[in-house]
Amino acid sequence: MREISYRHVRCFLEIARLQSVGQAAEALAVSQPAVSKTLRELEDRLGVKLFERAGRRLRLTAEGAVFQAHAGLSLLELQRGVRALSAGARIGQRIEVGVLPTVATDLMPRAALTFAERMPGVTLTITTGPNWLLLAQLRDGALDLVIGRLAAPAAMAGLVFEQLYVEAVVAVVRAGHPLTADPARALTGFPLIMPPAGAIIRPVVEQYFLSIGQEPPRGFAETVAQAVGRGLLTRSDAVWFISRGVVADDLAAGVLVELDLPGLPIPGPVGLTQRGGDAPAPLLAEVMRAIRDSVAR
Repeated sequence: MREISYRHVRCFLEIARLQSVGQAAEALAVSQPAVSKTLRELEDRLGVKLFERAGRRLRLTAEGAVFQAHAGLSLLELQRGVRALSAGARIGQRIEVGVLPTVATDLMPRAALTFAERMPGVTLTITTGPNWLLLAQLRDGALDLVIGRLAAPAAMAGLVFEQLYVEAVVAVVRAGHPLTADPARALTGFPLIMPPAGAIIRPVVEQYFLSIGQEPPRGFAETVAQAVGRGLLTRSDAVWFISRGVVADDLAAGVLVELDLPGLPIPGPVGLTQRGGDAPAPLLAEVMRAIRDSVAR
């Protein structure tokens, strides 16, 4: 096999991240033909197709997904080596963590404060997003750790998951909502806020409606963002299906109320996901310890 260069790997990872040759060219500040040529060279040297068309976007093939897992890690290690040789650089003084919105409101703030007390001077960068995006960024090396839900086996290839807890999906309304006085009243007639398509809890909500003999509804809004959902609920009679962790503080404060809907399924475990391979670096291990301790409290 002919040699693969840094240019090939960087180009491939940008296309995989953005699902577009044109957008990858913009991100890399090169022409679109140059990106297309680099991708063709890489596929020729590997002897496999890395992407396939999915509408107007590009999607990784099975071979592409395997290569992404290793390419992201190799690029990350190369970047760490460059930083280690920089004058005055201190290795491992920044940890990048991706968290689901359900984790961002309670668990992650407590864990971040615990980590800051134990490891002063280290920056903890925290980003939120859907589970699929966080896992893709973890593979690419943009994130060091993800706190999210256990994905399907194919999406977890090359990754290691450690369960922290199991979290339920709930239906919540504002305090004083008509359904709080009449819990047996049907949801029909009330506007619904659903998890977005692609959210890992969306099938759970759809399964609930099918189990009670109804077609999965189309909500008037779709979100898993706490601020957006809270704003919609407090200004309307809407019902929001969301992970309990996202609204835990509002439920405790009495701003929102959980409806008793028997049969609403539990979507599965929430935990730590990291790249497979060697044991985590010391700083990352400290972040994980702070998260575990925060769950235990």
